[in-house]
Amino acid sequence: MIDLLIDWYAAMGVDEAIGDLPLDRLAAKPAPPTESQVAVTRIPAAAASAPTPVIAASPAGLAAPLSRPASAATMALADHLLAARQAAAAATSLDALRQAVTEFDGCSLKATATHTVFADGNPAAPLMLIGEAPGADEDRIGRPFVGVSGQLLDRMLATIGVDRDSAYITNVLFWRPPGNRKPTDAEIALCRPFVERHIALVRPRILVLVGGTASAALMPGSEGITRLRGRWFDLAVNGVKETFTATAMYHPSFLLRSPDRKREAWADLLNVKAKLKEDT
Repeated sequence: MIDLLIDWYAAMGVDEAIGDLPLDRLAAKPAPPTESQVAVTRIPAAAASAPTPVIAASPAGLAAPLSRPASAATMALADHLLAARQAAAAATSLDALRQAVTEFDGCSLKATATHTVFADGNPAAPLMLIGEAPGADEDRIGRPFVGVSGQLLDRMLATIGVDRDSAYITNVLFWRPPGNRKPTDAEIALCRPFVERHIALVRPRILVLVGGTASAALMPGSEGITRLRGRWFDLAVNGVKETFTATAMYHPSFLLRSPDRKREAWADLLNVKAKLKEDT
């Protein structure tokens, strides 16, 4: 009889047991619980009236419960950011800062870059320019603004009597983003302590933020580059009591794509030239 039942199960497609004990699906269902049994498991009134947990806006603008544990990626970013701040604060000279940047492994861009691109020019010059990030030529050579856009920047500065001996040039990122993509907020945040320490050590009389990314990185929440250019600001930097005289101008790569904006760039250069003369 048992063999016949097994053969019948196999013919019906039942070829695997999913429980240790047989289940009688024809048996009567258990009676519903009585009122006294329900009362035992009923939620206490105090707990039922407890307020809903407070929801806070996350940095990305999304609501998340305060009790949600931080993800591993968020915790790693926080650790790397703390390490960047400590390394930057410990650098008491440009050479020490260059070494700290070179040895910093918290930014993933370093793993795909050929060189760490720190700076170029004269750190004793009154003018400091900060761009976005190294491109392919900069990554290959190890110096900022040496590609096509860098050559245009040199020609632009030459029109107001400035060269790399009378200016100091760096970027808000020290490593090239793959494919020259736009830097992420996390990448900018990880490099910013070094950039601010860079400014603090150089102490330029005039600071020019070249392009929208550099402007947004050092002036978070500010207006776009088209509204910032041509105006002067007092830029506050961590670790320095006094502020720095700063302005913004279009990035040379943008001017190569939009040559009709070169007239505005020329006006910005004359503005920088006039400010340099005021401070001499």
